[in-house]
Amino acid sequence: MGAKIELIEYYLPRKIISNKDLEEKFHKWKESKVFRKTGIRNRHVAEATETALDLAIEAGNKLCGSYDKTKIDFLIYCTQSPEYYLPSGACIIQTKLGLQSSIGAVDINLGCSGYIYGLSLAKGLIYSETARNVLLITAETYSKYINERDLANLTIFGDAATATLISNSEDENILKFSLGTDGTGAENLIVKNGGLKNRYNIKLPGKEDDSGNIRSDNNLYMNGPEIFNFTISHVPITFKDTLARNNLSIDDLDLVIFHQANKYILKYLQEICGISEDKFYLDLEETGNTVSSTIPIALKKAQENKKISKGNIVLLLGFGVGYSWGGTVIKI
Repeated sequence: MGAKIELIEYYLPRKIISNKDLEEKFHKWKESKVFRKTGIRNRHVAEATETALDLAIEAGNKLCGSYDKTKIDFLIYCTQSPEYYLPSGACIIQTKLGLQSSIGAVDINLGCSGYIYGLSLAKGLIYSETARNVLLITAETYSKYINERDLANLTIFGDAATATLISNSEDENILKFSLGTDGTGAENLIVKNGGLKNRYNIKLPGKEDDSGNIRSDNNLYMNGPEIFNFTISHVPITFKDTLARNNLSIDDLDLVIFHQANKYILKYLQEICGISEDKFYLDLEETGNTVSSTIPIALKKAQENKKISKGNIVLLLGFGVGYSWGGTVIKI
């Protein structure tokens, strides 16, 4: 028995914020400088009335357009931009997509490692014979958490949704996982207000930091240096552990797809992990950092661009908010 990724689709909101748009708003940052620092030219963002759930339904409908949705028997919805506290978004998506009411459906709250965790849960459901065809949807609208005067975060994040079908297979195509968590870093990437501990305060003014970015506790806060330190300390170890758990060496890999955070950190990771240019995938120029959706978008594009083909071995690794991280290997 095995589990296999059968289909991937993604959806990007129509609204686009370009580096030129940012230059016009923040005169001190030139268009070329933004690209040089981040590797991003454009990022898609949801409209004011558009939610992560809306994006999720669009991605799900795209996948169901080429697959018999009556065969789907479990739904996993990964988001940190929920529609409501309750009910769960997965329950709403089940109805909106017209899936059978006999399926299981659950939300998971994870960020940049969310796709890897979703794959691990889907594989577990298949191995336990709870399900045969699992629909994993990731959707995020971090743009709604970002202060409109917070250039540091505006340059990085975009909104998106993906839909992945993981099915029962005779072959083992999704291999072993390396997962980790360290909640001591929780406050280094956080939206403090809006939950039940700290309610959203519409009158709360933003404060300017040393770099001129403005935000309040209602907004997304990211401690860039600490996130960088976490990444360079944990990702190389997880990369090696993922290879070891699957009895592979770096020479066995055809492609490596890390969470597409930003170009600077990805190139740094490529160097310290010793990954050659031809095996390292970088593709965030037109989407930005779409959190849990970066890996499936990159995987879909890599297939479309003929970077990988049937029989290839690909290592996937996500890392970020939580702190949370995870890696796995898939056979195309």
